[in-house]
Amino acid sequence: MIYKLYGDTYAVRLERGEEVVASIAELCEKEGIRAGTVQGLGAADDATVGLYSIAEKKYYPTELKGDMEITALIGNISRQEGADAPYLHLHITLAKAGGQAVGGHLNWAVISATSELFVRKLPGVIGRFADPETGLNLTRFDLD
Repeated sequence: MIYKLYGDTYAVRLERGEEVVASIAELCEKEGIRAGTVQGLGAADDATVGLYSIAEKKYYPTELKGDMEITALIGNISRQEGADAPYLHLHITLAKAGGQAVGGHLNWAVISATSELFVRKLPGVIGRFADPETGLNLTRFDLD
């Protein structure tokens, strides 16, 4: 991972074989990012995306392999209640040959060629709390 800060935004390049979620988490740890946004694109050859069932309160993963374009990667950075590690909420759309697109919650993706990301650091902290009604970790804004 190679990156440089421009104002409040980190321009990031991921290299072949790097995993997207782990790389963004590493950047957040190194640079003290406690709240932010993520956007990007690139190419991957191995990924897992999830779809959340509200009724069952669980994610259903879909594993994807082969050449894929990351046509959209978007998300946010926050902190889970009771933890200091970054909480990344990322969604991705991946396109395969023929234009077939698959998307969902990004569990992980391995870069096959390159990925270009922009990570914007927001001032303060955005938190997360476990919501028993939905089974999701929802945002909270009263931490700073």
